[in-house]
Amino acid sequence: MWGGISNGIQQLLNLVFGIFLARLLLPADYGMVGMLAIFTAVAGTLQESGFTMALANKKDVSHRDFNAVFWFSTLTGCCLYTILFFCAPLISDFYHQPELTPLARFLFLGFLVSSTGIAHHAVIYRNLFVKQKALAQMIGLFVSGLTGVIMAFNGMAYWGIATQSVLYIAITNGLYWFYSRWHPTLQFDFSPLRGMFAFSSKLLLTNVFTVTNNNIFSVLLGKFYSTAEVGFYSQANKWNSMGYSFINNTINGISKPILANVADEQDRQLRVFRKMLRFTAFLSFPCMLGLTLVAKELIIITITVKWLSCVPIMQLLCLWGAFFPITSLYSNLLISKGKSNVYMWNTILMGALQIATMILCYPYGIMTMLSIYVFINICWIASWQHFVHAEIGLKWAHSLKDIGSFMLIAATTIGLTYWITLPITNVYVLIISKIIIAALIYCGVMFLSRAVVFKECVSFILSKKSKR
Repeated sequence: MWGGISNGIQQLLNLVFGIFLARLLLPADYGMVGMLAIFTAVAGTLQESGFTMALANKKDVSHRDFNAVFWFSTLTGCCLYTILFFCAPLISDFYHQPELTPLARFLFLGFLVSSTGIAHHAVIYRNLFVKQKALAQMIGLFVSGLTGVIMAFNGMAYWGIATQSVLYIAITNGLYWFYSRWHPTLQFDFSPLRGMFAFSSKLLLTNVFTVTNNNIFSVLLGKFYSTAEVGFYSQANKWNSMGYSFINNTINGISKPILANVADEQDRQLRVFRKMLRFTAFLSFPCMLGLTLVAKELIIITITVKWLSCVPIMQLLCLWGAFFPITSLYSNLLISKGKSNVYMWNTILMGALQIATMILCYPYGIMTMLSIYVFINICWIASWQHFVHAEIGLKWAHSLKDIGSFMLIAATTIGLTYWITLPITNVYVLIISKIIIAALIYCGVMFLSRAVVFKECVSFILSKKSKR
């Protein structure tokens, strides 16, 4: 319940504060912060080093283990901040933006502060303090978001976004210290890290490639294009992330423990996985393809016409976003089977291919780069399918049946809805009409085709209402 409340409220707060900030600021303001995203993301991954999951998975954990992680992550954070502090002028020269030097030095304080909370977060994560974690994140998001809006309203431009980011990290980690009730001691013993490194190193390498791949667009756009184009991409990616994250977090909340629970029963695990695959496709395709349908109206209504240039970027990203929860489900299956090495190398190969092709294609424009990025992400499902087939015997025909039917119905629904609503010109009437018509067509097709997952969802909702 607390996980669901936290996820829902955080998405809502992100939406509300995001709308206010986007109305007050210019695309170039978002671009200034977006250029630095890859540095903060990689530095944050290096300081964490996969030890949160290592501590959570370790059978017996003592104070020495948490203490070793605390001092390692804190010292690593200090070293990384010092290096990046002096490298800030070089980053500014790379982007040809002198204003980035003070902004970078301030924004990088975020991962320096977060380095002191890695061990405390691990305590909360390992002991399932879900309520406490939810409260820390919601309080941090509310206070930092309100501060960012006030600063933007008073003309502080991109400093409002940067302050929001740093303040969120500071408040959240401060509350982690308070809720975990664990405190470090002055014992510099790093020997417990040796036993965790074999597990954490794979996660570290995978996460570095993942965050690099996810932020490479901001680097290329900042280097070869304008700050405004970086801002348009950042805004489009934010909307796409809010969409697929809500679906993915909902699925991940049950997929990891359930798949691990039936890992020793291959036939049962195959049936469970296929059912999850159908449920994920049932939710993901209509939601994310529907987001492409209403993208233009949504942007105009919420953050005004000055952001219209991000609409085609957002629509392309949402095509990939529709497949993201499915890819996540495949990777969860491999991890549940103990194949973290397969997960690592498959992620690294995909990321390396994407980075190489985008660097080669940047002269042809952002939409060309983005199209190739989306194409590779979607096609790489074939690689995940290959490894899952080797583990549980999932056939291509079955996965295509489970995924393809919902994808086809959702795409047809979106096409019909677009055609039906063409005569409507009022933007408010148009977005409402699109949502209602698409929902009616999709649910109608599900009902007439007697889709099992649709019937189970309806039965579940009705049973909950009858109990109340």
